[in-house]
Amino acid sequence: MAKIEHALKRPLTWQTDDLALQNIQARVRAPGIWLLANVQNCLLLTTSNRSEASVGYCTMDGDTAGSISPIAGVDKDFVKKWLRWAEKELGYQALRHVNALQPTAELRPLEDKQTDERDLMPYVLLNRIERLAFYDRLSPRQVLATLVHEETTTDPEQLKTYVKRFYSLWARNQWKRERYAPAFHLDDYNVDPRSWLRFPILSGGFTQELASL
Repeated sequence: MAKIEHALKRPLTWQTDDLALQNIQARVRAPGIWLLANVQNCLLLTTSNRSEASVGYCTMDGDTAGSISPIAGVDKDFVKKWLRWAEKELGYQALRHVNALQPTAELRPLEDKQTDERDLMPYVLLNRIERLAFYDRLSPRQVLATLVHEETTTDPEQLKTYVKRFYSLWARNQWKRERYAPAFHLDDYNVDPRSWLRFPILSGGFTQELASL
């Protein structure tokens, strides 16, 4: 860290370098995890899911490090529901500690109370936008109209913010989806560019479509 600050001729702070400081924490964990896996001759699994892949909510060479991604084909809301089911129906009582927590990257200072859904949007809405956009092939305007009709308790302007955020993050993070570890197909569609959903790495980023909302 001191070397980087010396090169920049300024200190690194959360106020000016939030994303970089989050990412470096995720990346410095990876070598140790790889070492542990290699020493024990084990296959390293990554934990990213489809919701995170859609919006690039991951750190390349950090939490994406691994040989195979077993849950990259299912969304985060499904994972949360499955964990609650496993606690109750399979008797994995230790999962109560996990299920009591809000999903979080745990990369910002603790006083920030970082959660995934604060950074992004409610996962249920993220998954709905994703499906409307890339399974039903609706335009951003059609997606927003559908959400306004369905989500009567959510302010339409807030829904517009979520739609714009989703499409913007989707478009700028295709390069991450190209580099994800191989995954299984566990649902009726996927965002894996190698086997289901192609999208250009460089694109207009839905600029005109989102500006017209």
